Amino acid sequence: MTKNPPKLLIVDDDAGIRKQLKWTFDQFETLLASNRSEALTLARREAPHVVLLDLAMPPDLEGPSEGFAALDELLALDPTTKVIIASGNDERDNALQAIQRGAYDFCAKPVDVTLLNMIVDRAFYLYDLEAENQRLSALNSHIPLEGLITACPKMLQLCKAVEQVAPSSISVMITGESGTGKEVMAHGLHSLSPRVSEKFVAINCAAIPENLLESELFGHEKGAFTGAVSRSIGKFETAHKGTLFLDEIAEMPPPLQAKLLRFLQDRTIERVGGRESIKIDVRIISATNKDLKEEMAAGNFREDLYYRLNEVALHLPPLRDREGDAALLSSYFIQLFNKSLNTHIKALTADAVAAVNAYSWPGNIRELENRIKRAMVLCQGKYLGTTDLNMEPSDKSTQALTLRQVREKAEKEIVTQVLAQTQDNISKSAKILGVSRPTLYELMKNLGLKA
Repeated sequence: MTKNPPKLLIVDDDAGIRKQLKWTFDQFETLLASNRSEALTLARREAPHVVLLDLAMPPDLEGPSEGFAALDELLALDPTTKVIIASGNDERDNALQAIQRGAYDFCAKPVDVTLLNMIVDRAFYLYDLEAENQRLSALNSHIPLEGLITACPKMLQLCKAVEQVAPSSISVMITGESGTGKEVMAHGLHSLSPRVSEKFVAINCAAIPENLLESELFGHEKGAFTGAVSRSIGKFETAHKGTLFLDEIAEMPPPLQAKLLRFLQDRTIERVGGRESIKIDVRIISATNKDLKEEMAAGNFREDLYYRLNEVALHLPPLRDREGDAALLSSYFIQLFNKSLNTHIKALTADAVAAVNAYSWPGNIRELENRIKRAMVLCQGKYLGTTDLNMEPSDKSTQALTLRQVREKAEKEIVTQVLAQTQDNISKSAKILGVSRPTLYELMKNLGLKA
């Protein structure tokens, strides 16, 4: 529950305009300042999330210098503050310059109240969105798997399973659609295991021609076949004492399936063209995006090998089933690509967040990553919108603009229920809700409730 309304700082030297705007934004806790000094004092003390700033302030009523100085100092105090510039039509160039200095948006004077309300509501929404992304990013710093970005309960439960399985040498099979992060999960298992100081070796069984895959896995002796001019160490020997990740295991040809099964039974290999049995200590993690039970039924995959590899099964859900992760991953990719692309994108717009969350992402995380990267290269503003992402706005996007109303509705419902439960006893209701009596009275007043 929101205990206090959001804080809006209004900075304008005209007392009449301050009074009018205070009345216009009575749903917020409005803070009023007539000059830069007062604005900075209130900003330090109250930490408003959104500031409505007039550029022309004393002593420079004819120019933007005071307004620019106030903008710079407000953003220095808190770079996440959304500063909206109020300026006359003849000051449009100054307003655009202010946006280049970090302002969120501008609104021309005389103020269109409907337009300004929309700009302010969106500013609060984006502030809350960025704060939530930061909170979720901090949450992810406690996730044990390096490279895994998630806040989805299903995925967090999977992380716990990984923590339990990782210390052993048991074979693990990771299943999931292409692009869901199976190799990231395999790296996580390795990094939490006693083998972490040894090598993690990965091989994609679908990417290597069948006639070369055996040599890649088991190595070969000099002269074993045409072109084998020297001895070659295979992936098994390279991964000795470490972890071997066999990606796309369903694509392994039947003869190699038999040889892999023999290794899993006696933990020894023979190089191609060799006679020496080599003892190998390695943990096997395999992955596939296919249904191996269907492959077994079709005769494409050995049942005995399946049960050897599938001692523990971990299934990665597709991105469409990971609630909230699409927007969280988008925020992560924006931060990541800002560094590599030298861009300065702040976040997704409200419409884009709704569109990203509503889209099914058939290519999963890989598709999302490519979409964000392309949009950042082409974007000319500070926020990625649906046009930048080449996505249709979601029907849910309009709901994002009324987040405050949704929050108030939820508050009204729970306060009404508690008041009914306590037969309008304010003291008992305040105790149940975890607030003070004055706070509950103020909340009831804001919500239009009477005992």
